[in-house]
Amino acid sequence: MEAVEHQEEADVADPADEQPIKQRKNGLYPAVSDELAENMKTGWADTELRGLEPVAQAGHTADRRARLSARFPGERLVIPAGNLKTRSNDTEYSFRASVEYAYLTGDQTEDGVLVMEPDPAGEGHEATLYLLPRSNRENGEFWLDGQGELWVGRRNSLSEAQQLYGVSCADVRTVAEELRAATGSVRVVRGYDAAVEQALSDKVTAERDTELQVFLSEMRLVKDDFEVGELARACESTVRGFEDVVRVLDKAEATSERYIEGTFFLRARVEGNDIGYGSICAAGPHATTLHWVRNDGAVRSGELLLLDAGVETHSLYTADVTRTLPISGRFTDLQRKIYDAVHEAQEAGIAAVKPGAKYLDFHLAAQRVLAAKLVEWGLLDGPVERVLELGLQRRWTLHGTGHMLGMDVHDCATARRETYAEGTLEPGMCLTVEPGLYFQPDDLTVPEEYRGIGVRIEDDILVTADGNRNLSAGLPRSSSDVEEWMAALRS
Repeated sequence: MEAVEHQEEADVADPADEQPIKQRKNGLYPAVSDELAENMKTGWADTELRGLEPVAQAGHTADRRARLSARFPGERLVIPAGNLKTRSNDTEYSFRASVEYAYLTGDQTEDGVLVMEPDPAGEGHEATLYLLPRSNRENGEFWLDGQGELWVGRRNSLSEAQQLYGVSCADVRTVAEELRAATGSVRVVRGYDAAVEQALSDKVTAERDTELQVFLSEMRLVKDDFEVGELARACESTVRGFEDVVRVLDKAEATSERYIEGTFFLRARVEGNDIGYGSICAAGPHATTLHWVRNDGAVRSGELLLLDAGVETHSLYTADVTRTLPISGRFTDLQRKIYDAVHEAQEAGIAAVKPGAKYLDFHLAAQRVLAAKLVEWGLLDGPVERVLELGLQRRWTLHGTGHMLGMDVHDCATARRETYAEGTLEPGMCLTVEPGLYFQPDDLTVPEEYRGIGVRIEDDILVTADGNRNLSAGLPRSSSDVEEWMAALRS
């Protein structure tokens, strides 16, 4: 990064719209002369893009807005994208738009705000997308503002954005004033844009805003065709990322889990937007820690690698896949016994995923298999029904067997319990099935040879009209298939 990261900021009057811009300066740079300021105003080519095709999901986002409009007739609805967040000093985290905003617009621009204003005639809503226009060359914002296009890159003009997203667009610098002047019922998605919330502070209530957020979460329970395609694409890239890791396990053994993390991250950035969540690259006893994301441990032959990772597509849909791999390429007898038990449990869980089934059926099916194995191995006293009733298997199974998947890795998180955990599966829902067994290194209730072994197998399962489809089936699951797959990749 250029030395400008150390510059201070000073307000400079903006003659075009009376908004201050931030001029970066310090002793490393001379003051801006009048001649230079004048020179920077002219000599720029017209780069406006015309005749743009709408983004691939434009038709779907229009349908989603129509469903939202029907649920809240006569109310103004405000959905912000969110703002940049400071990482340290004057550097920011990479921006990721709020799921609600991206779901309804297809846009991913920081500071954007979707406002759905009720039609005065009572015919639905009129949507307006508030965005920052192209940088102003006349007032210097282009090159003096830290978020000007010279610094961070070109952004769409409002006309371009309107062509891309199929929504009327306006300057976001006017939105706060317009919201303050708004009358009638208003709801806002909270937690993303403090300035927008402040502008509406005397018009909204937490209870009503929660209703909006819950509805948007429940809308995403059933995926449309575009979303299914994106989830499939995410899984396909994730399969290739796992293959990349297997090919470099020898380099990971020479370094650490970080080599695995970096290898998968490269695939995610080349084929998608990012990783969908912090990759879990847990070797040896780290596999017994459910969310091991430090990824700074040793990778040793003879132990297992639990890799839980997912590629996020450019449209923000993520895969969530786990495989537990023998670092040497072959399972030991005990590792295979534990792995095969988890695989059997996953098979039972996947078989329970079908339209009309209760959401929890797949979890209960997998837990029953694992409980029976723990009784069979002498780690728990039966019968199995007693174990399940008391939840005794959870000492080693630890977590639920899955969750909804989509634009969030744990998607639809604010949906009501009766529509999610206590709901019924429908075609178009996508969920993970991920049973596991984890024997902590210090667990004195199991034989010593079990301690430090953790196994999880996770796939992304789409509910279809006649059953289910495993979107991540490109990765082998049985212990013998895993060994053959690893041998082929390393040959």
